[in-house]
Amino acid sequence: MGFFQRQTAVAEGQEIKPAEAPALNGAQLAAASLGERRGGDLHDFFRVSPRRVVFGLLDVAGQLQQNRAIVLAVQQVFRSHSVELFAGDDINESDAMVELGLQLNRTVMQAAKGVHACPAFAGCYDEELGTVCYFNAGHTHGLVRDKTGISELMATGLPLGLFSHAIPDAQVVALEQAAALLLVSRGVAEAEGSKDGSGLSPIKDTLQMVAATSAQLICEGVLEAVKSGVTRTHLHNDLTALALLRNR
Repeated sequence: MGFFQRQTAVAEGQEIKPAEAPALNGAQLAAASLGERRGGDLHDFFRVSPRRVVFGLLDVAGQLQQNRAIVLAVQQVFRSHSVELFAGDDINESDAMVELGLQLNRTVMQAAKGVHACPAFAGCYDEELGTVCYFNAGHTHGLVRDKTGISELMATGLPLGLFSHAIPDAQVVALEQAAALLLVSRGVAEAEGSKDGSGLSPIKDTLQMVAATSAQLICEGVLEAVKSGVTRTHLHNDLTALALLRNR
């Protein structure tokens, strides 16, 4: 894949192994990164029930050498609690998402033994309904492309790891056929915004133009556009993109 790498996730045993996206019914999930993983970006996606898949992109503050224990703890809680909260047929997804945010917030603070910022986006995709129930703690950059254009998924709460009882709100977005949801890490937004100070505008333009034939191509198309703005400074930040594409 050349300069692009399928993004990696921290697993048990202090190892970093590729995270394989689950097969979806009528949709695709994928992630990619630019360069080597240096900081605290963590993506994950996994099936929790016959109709639901949970995914997330988190940015644990600091470099990997210092925050590895926090990343490990967050991923383990993200996986275990997601299965517990979203596995049932008759669940309230919004309540489950709020509870997941609360547990992740506590985990960050416990693992860090204090305050430690962690912007995070977590979502649960319902294959039958084509909906994503999500929280966006701390304005992780989330965009949706559909036939009406590009819309931004704004923050629903503060970053995780700052206040022990801070709870991000849950929201729901419906993805129509051929719609795509894109998450990009802070490093991607900063690299793009540094070109002309326009923040997310270049990413929105790229998402509007990139071919949406697969989730992986969306990720790689966005990162390809970022590449020209990457400097030595930005290489100290992780550059990660995650995409969900609804095919039908």
